[in-house]
Amino acid sequence: MSAAMSSKKVQAGTTEARWIRFGLIGLALTFMFLFLVLPLAAVFTEALRKGLDAYLEALEEPDAWSAIRLTLITAAIAVPLNLVFGVSAAWAIAKYEFKGKSVLTTLVDLPFSVSPVVAGLVYVLMFGAQGWFGPWLQANDIQIIFAVPGIVLATVFVTFPFIARELIPLMQAQGSDEEQAAIVLGATGWQTFWRVTLPNIKWGLLYGVILCNARAMGEFGAVSVVSGHIRGQTNTMPLHVEILYNEYQSVAAFAVASLLALLALVTLAIKSVIEWRHEQDMKASANTPPERPHPQETP
Repeated sequence: MSAAMSSKKVQAGTTEARWIRFGLIGLALTFMFLFLVLPLAAVFTEALRKGLDAYLEALEEPDAWSAIRLTLITAAIAVPLNLVFGVSAAWAIAKYEFKGKSVLTTLVDLPFSVSPVVAGLVYVLMFGAQGWFGPWLQANDIQIIFAVPGIVLATVFVTFPFIARELIPLMQAQGSDEEQAAIVLGATGWQTFWRVTLPNIKWGLLYGVILCNARAMGEFGAVSVVSGHIRGQTNTMPLHVEILYNEYQSVAAFAVASLLALLALVTLAIKSVIEWRHEQDMKASANTPPERPHPQETP
């Protein structure tokens, strides 16, 4: 009786009034509408202002196709590199104890605190014509700055924390008992990773890859510094939007911007599906009763 009354008191003390809940929900929805939904709707509206033919013509323009192709190529290179780094860094930080572990963790977070423009300038300082390795690169006819390699390097720098930051807390929470058990039973390192570690981190890994890919396609600051803004060669989609807008080609600029926004919405949809699948797996594993050990047969 007293326990029931105390639980009711706790519930009453932690439950807000209805007007507070509806007020908070309304405030959140209003904020999302004003700062998220309305701007996205304005992008698509402006892109289609002169009709579908003008919209498609802006996307079929050679420079636009070059920007789209370069954006996809950059993401296709940067995301796998960050995938390898993210899994390796998360494994080292979560599974091992070593000197400099805190330094490595801090370095993983470094791109979050460094401005992307500063990251681009660092690569110019290193690989530019007057940079540290510039004379050697020129002597060997290797171009990094104002070329695709510089764009990829800048994109890798600003995106490499995403996968690692998704996996580190997940691996730390799971511990290393299952991996140690697999090794004791005779599994090799690769077998342990593919059959034990990877199934446990697959949802966090996919989530990190999606976020990394979204940032890679939408990166502007670092890429702007190292690209040189060469139309048809080193312009990604965000840079192409800026050039078109500065040239007062608003319909073409918003057409390319709408494609970026569409990619972002697709990314959000995939992210939502992954989260839903993860929740379903968690519920299924929670509702599955543990297997009872079979009684040993007596001889």
